[in-house]
Amino acid sequence: MTDAIFSAVVQTDEVNPDLPVLNDLHPITSDLVAQFTERGHVRIDGLATRAEAEAFRPAIEETAERIRWDRRPIEKRDTYGKAFIQAGNLWQHNETVARFTLAPRFASVAAALLGVDAVRLYHDQALLKEPGGGPTPWHQDQFYWPLDTDDTVTMWMPLTDVTDPVEGMTFGNGTHRMGDLGGGAISDVSERRFDALVRDRGIALQTHRNLRAGDATFHRGWTLHRASANPTTRMRPAMTVIYMADGVRVAEPANPSQDFDRQLWLGGLEAGALVDGPGNPRLGVIT
Repeated sequence: MTDAIFSAVVQTDEVNPDLPVLNDLHPITSDLVAQFTERGHVRIDGLATRAEAEAFRPAIEETAERIRWDRRPIEKRDTYGKAFIQAGNLWQHNETVARFTLAPRFASVAAALLGVDAVRLYHDQALLKEPGGGPTPWHQDQFYWPLDTDDTVTMWMPLTDVTDPVEGMTFGNGTHRMGDLGGGAISDVSERRFDALVRDRGIALQTHRNLRAGDATFHRGWTLHRASANPTTRMRPAMTVIYMADGVRVAEPANPSQDFDRQLWLGGLEAGALVDGPGNPRLGVIT
């Protein structure tokens, strides 16, 4: 998708005149920034209205189903696969989704929380937790990211209301300051390792419950987190957008997962290269 399409998607109604326009800025208080800085995560209610979230849901779900990575029946998948239907960079496959992913409203919040002038898109990712879907094991996102900065943040937004018995994510407060805690990739092993670590270190946990469609959580790349299973008969669709501070360079991959991500999300840039290509547009400029 070209820069011209970026402009059309974000700044005009040419994609679909009936779609919400997400160009406005959402006010972020100093208390929210302080909470994010201290805990490594924060909840922001009403970042989008329920109507806005629901307007984008059909395109996100259709695109995710069309480009999803794992098409095996749920009973044949491993623990990671049972956690959700997963698809990434939806914005490059659907202009309606691009309006959501590239929204100035969301990106400006990411920049404000990180305390930077602007952010760049790393990638987006739909996570659709199916009826009967399993829990998402404990993990740290930044294990996967070959970036030379810790100034990264993920927005997670449910596209339907999330109420008991389904929960939002559970975070380990302050774990963003601990760096790589050695749990590895998302798996049964990471669940066991991090569960023991949480107990042994007495890490305080916080679970965000009863979110409405359009509420959102933001968390740093090293913030330890997990999500509950979906024992209901309803899909729990969520959309994530991952941002990094503008000016980031590619780091030497520390594991095979990071080399995979370097190819997939960074266009195969070599270590040391500035991340500034068309696949990682500059967003959320704070003036």
